[in-house]
Amino acid sequence: MLKWFEQVQDGGSNIVCSKVRLARNWSEYVFPSRLSDEDSREMLNRLHEGLRDLGDLDGRDYESAYLDELSELDRRALKERRILNASILERKAPMSILITREEDISLVLNGSDHIRIQVWAPGLCLAEALKTADQVDDYVNARFSYAFDDKYGYLTSYPTNVGTGLRATAIVHLPSLSMGKKFPSMLNDMGRIGVSIRGVYGEGRENYGALYEISNQKTMGRTEKELTDLVAKVASQLDEQEKQIREMGLASHRLEMEDEVYKSYGVLRYARRLSMKDAMTFLSQIMSGIADGLVKLQEPCPVFRLMLGIQTANLQKLSDRPLDKGELDMARAAYLRSELPDLTQS
Repeated sequence: MLKWFEQVQDGGSNIVCSKVRLARNWSEYVFPSRLSDEDSREMLNRLHEGLRDLGDLDGRDYESAYLDELSELDRRALKERRILNASILERKAPMSILITREEDISLVLNGSDHIRIQVWAPGLCLAEALKTADQVDDYVNARFSYAFDDKYGYLTSYPTNVGTGLRATAIVHLPSLSMGKKFPSMLNDMGRIGVSIRGVYGEGRENYGALYEISNQKTMGRTEKELTDLVAKVASQLDEQEKQIREMGLASHRLEMEDEVYKSYGVLRYARRLSMKDAMTFLSQIMSGIADGLVKLQEPCPVFRLMLGIQTANLQKLSDRPLDKGELDMARAAYLRSELPDLTQS
């Protein structure tokens, strides 16, 4: 069964994927930061019991796990696949997770909030992701009463999430737009319209892979639909600007751009050692080359899947022993040699 990130489509759009996250708290308990370990375990047991038939909602298979029963490597791998975040990894309190086999729907229990519902989808699918998240949300709320205020909305651990409790996100590939001199100031200006943009794997020109995460800054004062529409609109505008810049480049420097893509493919296909920086940079070139029609792979192979696969913990999970940095660079190159398909003959 394919994971959601294995279904990402390369070409046509620079918008890689979408996410909707809902933060909720059970009215019977204090916020997680004030909850004792004993009460946390009691709450988790009650939540698991009440959600044991969650799969009946849509016929999906959900797996559950208490995070303290997972290895540190497994937890870091889940973070790299964007299911857990850094604050959850640092938390020592009892926590658990419910997740579909496709990893597109997950519920983190007793993390920053009692319940965080997260839905991922390939491409620009915020409206569809919101619909799915709302269905799960309704199912949970029918069994557990949420902490809700008529004036402020859903009450959350962080004031920035109070209101709808929604965070809508689109990940966009912007290798050309991000190289412009005006890009940093453009990012700063985005706050005026209520969105934030940050690098997925670093900041500024050190964001290897040129992936940028666009999210709403506020969760209060607008409806869920208005927030997802805002993020979708900004993502679409950035996608169009990126396309325009690359089209101008192709018109005047097509051979040079084609050469860069083929050189990047050659390194990825035959290198014996690859640092994270180099691998992400070359994969970004391949992603652009596919979108621009400069190269075509013989078999479907989402470049975003490869970007997730070469992250340290997920690479480490493929090995039967711990790897040092040099060995990881070798494993990264070996992984890409085995996973990257041949090019079609032009």
